[in-house]
Amino acid sequence: MTPFSFSIAHSLPEVVLAAGALLLVLIGAVRGEGSGRLITELSIGLLGIAFLLLFTELKGKALIWDDGFIDDAFGRFMKGLALIGGLVTLIMSRDFLRREKIDQFEFPILLVLATLGMMMLISAQNLIGLYLGLELMSLALYVVAAFQRDNVRASEAGLKYFALGALSSGMLLYGASLLYGFSGTVSFQGIATALHGHASLGPIFGLVFLLSGLAFKMSVAPFHMWTPDVYEGAPTPVTAFFASAPKMAAVAITLRVVMTAFPSITSQWQQIIVFISLLSMAIGSFAAIGQTNIKRLMAYSSIGHMGFALVGLASGTQTGIEGVLIYMSIYLVMTLGTFAAILSMRVGGVYVEKISDLAGLSRTNGTMAICIAMLMFSLAGVPPLAGFFSKWYVFNAAVQANLYPLAVLGFLTSVVSAFYYLRIVKIVYFDEPAPSFDPAGPVLTGVLVVSTLLVVFFAFMPAPLLSAAAAAAKSLF
Repeated sequence: MTPFSFSIAHSLPEVVLAAGALLLVLIGAVRGEGSGRLITELSIGLLGIAFLLLFTELKGKALIWDDGFIDDAFGRFMKGLALIGGLVTLIMSRDFLRREKIDQFEFPILLVLATLGMMMLISAQNLIGLYLGLELMSLALYVVAAFQRDNVRASEAGLKYFALGALSSGMLLYGASLLYGFSGTVSFQGIATALHGHASLGPIFGLVFLLSGLAFKMSVAPFHMWTPDVYEGAPTPVTAFFASAPKMAAVAITLRVVMTAFPSITSQWQQIIVFISLLSMAIGSFAAIGQTNIKRLMAYSSIGHMGFALVGLASGTQTGIEGVLIYMSIYLVMTLGTFAAILSMRVGGVYVEKISDLAGLSRTNGTMAICIAMLMFSLAGVPPLAGFFSKWYVFNAAVQANLYPLAVLGFLTSVVSAFYYLRIVKIVYFDEPAPSFDPAGPVLTGVLVVSTLLVVFFAFMPAPLLSAAAAAAKSLF
């Protein structure tokens, strides 16, 4: 096998997505405005093919494309999560886009391009690959955030995300330039070699700026300021996408960067991770208490959950990385299920977003009520649901690494966050019924039910996820 064909074989999902996106643009341009439905179906198929190719391409670990791209078990695991997030979001969005009359063909193509950027970001093995993947993802996300052009809130959300995203990209690029200047290389492995045993103040400054840029993409504190406004203002399928797939890519590259490029200065980056983890857990837990809009509440929920996930990274161990991977997998399922419920909140043909609109749901739609209750219990970390085990694995890693204060504070903030999740359950089951929702389509109902079943029965079938996470974490070391 020639070096070129070897590289193609190890990056086949990305190649297929890139070629497919170009073909979709051509089809959309030729067929015109009425091609939105066709392009959406083709995009769903394209993402599905990319997902299947992850499990049929060459196995093992390979550095390709001039050592700027790595194909390993860790990358395949996180790409799988990102593709599931993009695929399920696109499937759930079809009815919403049609009803809101924004089913233009550009929307699914932008989601495909964003997913391609995520996959490139996850497999980046140098600073150039990191920045290219990040910008491809971000530029598509800036546009979809404001895709509902006639909606003032959506336009405002897109503008805020673009302005703050540009700032974070500048910070990340400045950090990358500092690291290149002090190490003389853009390769993660080369940076690790250059910093081994004698890290000066300069590279640490570069690390701080680099992690600041990545923290923005993960929407963790103190770089979370865009999240509530963008989640509330963007169209609901876009919010579902923001809360799922990009989180997988941002967490994945953060894990890869700190474990691959900075193993010799673990104590320095550990302090940064502990700080943003604590701050995110606190803000996500306390700021969500007074929210009345369910999308805004999910924004603070995502901030808190990213803080919990970073508890595993703070340990700096393989066990901690396994915990993060398990946490992100379960978080993805819970988030997609919750947004399937939010997309089902439609009264008289109008989508509603107030938490009070869920009042008395148990008496008007028992299936949806029990699903929402199980998802809320899982998000709160109530045993024996999957959300409990996700927190157990990251807190256990922190305890094993002697980070007792972090684990204790994480537990306390988890108790606080349980208040607003359980409040939703109380509203669903004990408040006077609000107007009943219109019947949800089979797609949204299917996603909601499947997500609920996964979080309920995870305790009885954890082995596939645990073994996959263990193999992925091992490949990172």
